[in-house]
Amino acid sequence: MNKDHPEVKFGKTGVLIINLGTPDSTSWWDIRKYLKEFLSDRRVIELNPIVWQIILNIFILTFRPSKTAHAYKKIWRKESNESPLLYYTRSQSLKLKSKIGNSNIIVDFAMRYGNPSIKSRLNILKDQGCENLVVLPLYPQYASATTATVCDEVYRSLMSMRWQPSLQIIPHYESEPKYIDALVESIEKKIKEINWEPDLIISSYHGIPQSYFDKGDPYQCYCQKTTRLMREKFNSIEIKTTFQSRFGPQEWLKPYTDKTLESLPKEGIKNLLIICPGFASDCVETLEEINIAGRESFMNSGGKNFDLIPCLNDSPQHIDLFQHLIKKYIY
Repeated sequence: MNKDHPEVKFGKTGVLIINLGTPDSTSWWDIRKYLKEFLSDRRVIELNPIVWQIILNIFILTFRPSKTAHAYKKIWRKESNESPLLYYTRSQSLKLKSKIGNSNIIVDFAMRYGNPSIKSRLNILKDQGCENLVVLPLYPQYASATTATVCDEVYRSLMSMRWQPSLQIIPHYESEPKYIDALVESIEKKIKEINWEPDLIISSYHGIPQSYFDKGDPYQCYCQKTTRLMREKFNSIEIKTTFQSRFGPQEWLKPYTDKTLESLPKEGIKNLLIICPGFASDCVETLEEINIAGRESFMNSGGKNFDLIPCLNDSPQHIDLFQHLIKKYIY
């Protein structure tokens, strides 16, 4: 090579795991910044963009940051000053790196909204010589508002590169046996830890508007499939699918988790376990919405025992699953 030619790094493979995102802090402005990016995504909110931006900027971003900040403050990791989702996603990346990383395979993580951004991490991987990219969106059940918008941002980031790497995106893994086995193991582990017998296990997934499903989004089918496969492996206690985290006045996928938690004690279900299979890491939706607000609702309605099964987080079974999903693209 000509000695005057700039050094070019090449020949490496980059592995990028991507989660939803998190605010940088629990301050009003950081929460507002995060919500603005998240709720401005056309795949998340499919309303007329002009009308929606007026509603978003005048009303929602004026009042919602305070409510959201209150929820984050309840679950914020004060020892490291970060959200649980950021903590666990970083840990997943480091543990996956210890499994598959070497001089030719670089493992990193990014967030769809907030920091570290997808574009910044892809640029770093490219600068380190990654000619091949493997992207794993941390959404087991594909949805347009989650997996597809990750793909959109990855594609936008690559559009600015003169020398684009090859790209492989792993779209979903709702029925992967290692995933189902890990979920069932987490159920069995929790049952051994508690000193009471559950009447029911709720499998709560993040919801989407019913209209998205009506337009062809396969998300609900993937959620039901995951629950069915869990039932086939663990059938000693009934497992019921519900959907949480609805936003706005329109109809979302049913049954709603919050309404179910209110009604179950009246139906004789007093002892309840909840698992959230669609979340790769514990976050505000699991730790605050379910384990704090949901628990309070269930107990105030007449429930006796309630417990949340942790997400797979950075468990060995979860890292093994990631390795299994990625390995055919890197070896």
